[in-house]
Amino acid sequence: MSDTVSLREAFAERFGGSPRFFRAPGRVNLIGEHTDYNDGFVMPAALEFEAEAAAAARQDRIITIHSLNNGRSAEIDLDAEANAPRGDWTDYAFGVAVMIEKAGTTLKGADILVSSSVPVGSGLSSSAALEVVVGYALLSLSGYAVDTVELAKICQKAENEYVGMRCGIMDQFISCNGVHDHALMIDCRSLERKPVPIDPKARIVVANSMVHHALADGEYNKRRNSCEEGVRLLQPALGDIKALRDVSFDALEEHRDLLPEATYRRCRHIVTENGRVLAAAEVLERGDLDAFGRLMNASHVSMRDDYEISCAEVDKLVEIAQSLPGVFGARMTGGGFGGCVVSLVAVEAVDDFIESVRAAYFEATGHTSDIFACAPQDGAGPLFG
Repeated sequence: MSDTVSLREAFAERFGGSPRFFRAPGRVNLIGEHTDYNDGFVMPAALEFEAEAAAAARQDRIITIHSLNNGRSAEIDLDAEANAPRGDWTDYAFGVAVMIEKAGTTLKGADILVSSSVPVGSGLSSSAALEVVVGYALLSLSGYAVDTVELAKICQKAENEYVGMRCGIMDQFISCNGVHDHALMIDCRSLERKPVPIDPKARIVVANSMVHHALADGEYNKRRNSCEEGVRLLQPALGDIKALRDVSFDALEEHRDLLPEATYRRCRHIVTENGRVLAAAEVLERGDLDAFGRLMNASHVSMRDDYEISCAEVDKLVEIAQSLPGVFGARMTGGGFGGCVVSLVAVEAVDDFIESVRAAYFEATGHTSDIFACAPQDGAGPLFG
């Protein structure tokens, strides 16, 4: 749903009154996977797919939320002694409210109706979009100016400490701070960011493998633990390193004997991926799409073989995409174990590419891929209409 008329009508039917409207986009990551929680570099872009909210302040301190996607409602009392996670979709919304309050900002209660076009479980950050749109709405309704960097930090904290997903800050940061027609090169340590232009001769094309993942428990957190183990084991040799961002490829190779084999390969992915992101920013600045595509392809090999976060269906989708005319590069995007593949495709080849990928992937797997071309969008804010 993207028109405020429908949101307004749905809000009036459920809550009555006149709401304000907000939006927060999902994202696709062009390159730089799992580097964010290693203080590294990433290059995402905000998408047309977004979470939208119609919201109005209440006189009490109760937050009521209703999702048009699943038809479910829930509420939380900000004055309750304890607001424990419930283990469902509401944790992403209520966790943000709890963390805003913990940070010392007093919120008003609110009625919030949410609708999202971000596919759930696809690796396009439906959870971050929900967190950000709810946080933006709550702060705005409570009379606060929204600092989008601070909001991203709060939303990450909610996912880390309330949901239990030890993600980095990339998803929330790009949802808050996306730039139209640009990817965003983000230093996840300093949070400095630099818009990087996407040459108009190319389009970003996202293909959903239709294999869904759940990352809050299990493999995602295991990968993060491996990275932290690598830092601990390398510290005696390398001194005061805080994260894998501080480790060069040469230093990693020199001291690889300090690491178990699996830990070494996890670290190798992060160290080389950081290098690829830095190189990607340079080649995009000068419009070298072929070089950028080669970096995307190398990133997928590293995720598949060293970080081991791909799966057979995603590998097949990447293989199909990389084989087609007009494709500069293709890779898995997102946390892994399913989700989407992102390709950079020459504008004139996009239509044939989409048709060919859909047919070949269905023949290979029996899954019908949702595929769309997209252009980067601005980050979160008011939705007018």
